[in-house]
Amino acid sequence: MTDFSKISAVDLFCGVGGLTHGLSLAKIDVRLGVDIDPASRHPFEKNNDAKFLQADVSALSAETISQSFVPGTVSLLAGCAPCQPFSTYSQKAKRAGQGRVDRGGKDDWKLVERFGELIREVQPDLVTMENVPPLLRAPVYQELLASLKGYSVDAQVVECRMIGLPQTRKRLVLIASKLGEINLPQFDRKQKSVREEIGNLPRLEAGQTDPKDRLHRASTLSEMNMKRILASVPGGTWRDWPDSLKAACHVRDSGATYPSVYGRMAWDEPSPTITTQCFGYGNGRFGHPEQNRAISLREAAMLQGFPRGYSFLPDDERVSFATLGRLIGNAVPVTLGKVIGEILVEHVNAQIH
Repeated sequence: MTDFSKISAVDLFCGVGGLTHGLSLAKIDVRLGVDIDPASRHPFEKNNDAKFLQADVSALSAETISQSFVPGTVSLLAGCAPCQPFSTYSQKAKRAGQGRVDRGGKDDWKLVERFGELIREVQPDLVTMENVPPLLRAPVYQELLASLKGYSVDAQVVECRMIGLPQTRKRLVLIASKLGEINLPQFDRKQKSVREEIGNLPRLEAGQTDPKDRLHRASTLSEMNMKRILASVPGGTWRDWPDSLKAACHVRDSGATYPSVYGRMAWDEPSPTITTQCFGYGNGRFGHPEQNRAISLREAAMLQGFPRGYSFLPDDERVSFATLGRLIGNAVPVTLGKVIGEILVEHVNAQIH
């Protein structure tokens, strides 16, 4: 007999544990996280009461997943397959000469396809998936829905600022259940600002590290970029600068396509989408609202919903902006994971009454 008061879960493509941490805050027992990236092991296991398995999900067996669920509990299979076909840089290359956004060929979405296969093989009680909104238009999405035959399914593009994450990120969220009809609500929670999330962190100069938190570290700025950020206003862009500070790409017509590069965040608004390059001032609107630097790695993680004390690497390991930027930018926001978990818990509880 199933104990409807308990949900045990497996998190595929778990990364550093953003989804797992959020689900755990909603009282879901995540038993296993699977990711191919060895750099994910420390943050996943250090901050979550779950086992980490370094493995390629495309080669993962259904048996490994099924054996991880706690017998007699409601089972949840969660996953966020990498979304490289729709990354900014992939799309920029694919747009050239086409006049449209490429939806990604089938080979681009092998991991989403594999996620669907594992759903069919494992047959969990519940399923959730988080991904990029353009997946809705990809042929593999219909294949994924076909793998959910026998499930009640709902999906929507969630604006993360509407769930209390201080970020304009938009993500496709899918939930499915064998237990009964399930629906995602329309979200309209109190919005949170950059100031509310990171406004009380210690001040830093470009290139400095907080002695009490080595993740609160800001990248260095060149002499030219220091002049540029000094000329930038909160919420502003390179268009606010004098011509002497503008790069060649800014004065060409094509430069107008990316007005937010070299921008500062605004204190009382959400941040832009936190990307894998968020530690670089020239990579987006990643300038601190008032300090003359890009946001720190810790600030980026907090804007992704991670607690201030979340550990991302062992004490004896060197801080790498590239590695940690990738891990933080690719993470499922903790806040989104918690919201998904709360919806699933409420749904399961409703089956009891």
